[in-house]
Amino acid sequence: MTSVIRTEQAAQRYSQPDMKLEVIVIPVADVDRAKDFYASLHWRLDADVSGKDSFRVVQFTPPGSPCSVIFGNGVTSAVPGSARGLHLIVSDIIAAHAAVAERGIEISEPFHDIGGVFHHSDQIGRLKGTHPTRSSYSTFASFNDPDGNEWIFQEVTARLPGRVEAANAAFTSFIDLAGALRRAAAAHGQYEARSGGVHDETWPDWYADYIWKEQTGQPLPS
Repeated sequence: MTSVIRTEQAAQRYSQPDMKLEVIVIPVADVDRAKDFYASLHWRLDADVSGKDSFRVVQFTPPGSPCSVIFGNGVTSAVPGSARGLHLIVSDIIAAHAAVAERGIEISEPFHDIGGVFHHSDQIGRLKGTHPTRSSYSTFASFNDPDGNEWIFQEVTARLPGRVEAANAAFTSFIDLAGALRRAAAAHGQYEARSGGVHDETWPDWYADYIWKEQTGQPLPS
């Protein structure tokens, strides 16, 4: 009976088609103004295509993101600036905050939520500063584009189990990789201290194991 159930579960898994979120459409009032703003963030410009009757599509992709953003003329009937809670995942919220602020863009100070699970809407339940333990998924910062569409940085360092397939574990930027190495170095230092302070000759393997497991949501080495 157990083998039958497993066979059915496997069949369901492999018959389920991929549904990859690749584009989010946001409403803007001034296309050129929005284009200048997202270019100032150093997002990659993928397209700026015009058609008949002033139809226009502009596409940008945030660094390291598999999902792009589209705005333009005639692409959505939503009210300009009405997009809320668009999350950008970062591995170091302090660095991400600085990168936006240094471009003259107004951004909130890092904050965490009073409930400790996910942030509430608007300003409700916001506590100033990073999460006390800097735990993954728990620290945020927000900014708006010129129309008022809301973007939120969320700091994620260690993934929850099952959130990333092992085959998809990868780093898309120097900052992400450097952050992972720093966290591995700190954890390895504690490991060596517990081992009597003896230098670990296999530290590269330990680092690799830690980084891999952190990114794929597996129990970390201790």
